Amino acid sequence: MPRLPSTTARDAPENLAILLREPFRAMNEQAIGRLADRGHPEVRYAHGNVFQYLDDAGTRVSVLAQRAGMTKQSMAQLVEHLETHGYVERVPDPADGRAKLVRVTPRGTEVFAVVREFAAETEARLRERLGEAKLARLRALLSELDAAL
Repeated sequence: MPRLPSTTARDAPENLAILLREPFRAMNEQAIGRLADRGHPEVRYAHGNVFQYLDDAGTRVSVLAQRAGMTKQSMAQLVEHLETHGYVERVPDPADGRAKLVRVTPRGTEVFAVVREFAAETEARLRERLGEAKLARLRALLSELDAAL
C-alpha cells in the first residue's frame, strides 16, 4: 500500500477508516485496470453503483439511486455513460409504459465476468499470502464490522 502524505489528522495508526479504505482503494484500482486491459476502459469505479444494484430484469434509475444512496440525477449520469458505451440499455417497463428500466447488455455482462475473475484471483493471492485461517478470520471480522455499523 503506498504511504499517504503525512498530516497530523492522518498520522494516527489507529485510524480504522484509513486502514479499511486503502486496501479497498487498491483492489478497486487493480480491478479497473483489469477491465481496461480487457477492453473496457470506459468503466470507472463509480459505475459499480449501477452494476451492483441492477436486477436481472432491469431496474428503474430512481431505484438504482435509492439503493446506491445517491441522487437520481447522479445515477442518471452514470447510466447515460454506460449506455453510451453499450454496457446497459434502457427498455420500457412492462408495469408502466411511461417508465424505463435499465438492463445490462452482453457487453455489460462481460464486465461482471472480468470482475468475478479478478475477485477470485485476488482472494487466491490473499489466501496464499495470509493463509486460510487469517483470511477466514478477516472475512468474519469484516462481516461483524458491517453488522455493527
